Amino acid sequence: MNTTHAKSIALCALLMLLMAVTRSHHFDSLTHLPDASLAAFLLAGFYLPFIAFPILLVVAGLADYFAFNYASVSDWCFSPAYWFLIPTYAVLFYAGRFFAKRYQFTWYSLIEFAVIAASAISLAFLISNTSFYLLAGYFEKMSAWEYASSVAKYFMPYQISAFMYLSIAAVLHIVVAKRTHGKQLAG
Repeated sequence: MNTTHAKSIALCALLMLLMAVTRSHHFDSLTHLPDASLAAFLLAGFYLPFIAFPILLVVAGLADYFAFNYASVSDWCFSPAYWFLIPTYAVLFYAGRFFAKRYQFTWYSLIEFAVIAASAISLAFLISNTSFYLLAGYFEKMSAWEYASSVAKYFMPYQISAFMYLSIAAVLHIVVAKRTHGKQLAG
């Protein structure tokens, strides 16, 4: 096994672990780290081959199964809309892929990463919440505007929690690149 392959396996395992640990609590408490799934899929798209996508989907499903069945997390979110987490996470994975093709070790690239990540996270929010509104079966008497108004308060926490992990990953990426390749961020 070559070094690149071993690093990919290690990173995939780290993302799987991070997702499994943070996903099982969802939003039930301030004492738990926020769900890292959004960041995990985006980072997997940037760093890992496509096989990581279905692997992370399985981990997400298993973490949810565990949370619903053994960790006393409400399964209220589990509905036919749950299947729309696949395109939700695909948006993030492919945003990571898109950025990987454009990536350069520059300050501009860091800004570009933030814009691509924010856009992908916004689209993920839209897909997951729209599908939940349309398919969950809970909102027949609620207008789309009322629903949008009620979930809008979750948009910034959705972005912030993902960016918390993405910021840590960006700092680690810069440190590793400087140490292993002696690179400095270019203007």
